[in-house]
Amino acid sequence: MSDVSITKLNNGPFLVKGGAQLQDAEGNVFQVKEQYYLCRCGHSSNQPFCSGAHKAAEYVECSTAIKEKITE
Repeated sequence: MSDVSITKLNNGPFLVKGGAQLQDAEGNVFQVKEQYYLCRCGHSSNQPFCSGAHKAAEYVECSTAIKEKITE
């Protein structure tokens, strides 16, 4: 299996790469591709996938990960 990565795009969806399996709450598996986008704004007409509706909804969320200084 390839490496899976999930990237949070500023003001947009999550980008999932690596063909990760996606299941609903009941364990049913969605048909997915090697790369897909998951909605974060809640306005998609194609939930749980992104339809681009975040643009019209003017969805804004661009938090970043906190970089912690590691000391030994």
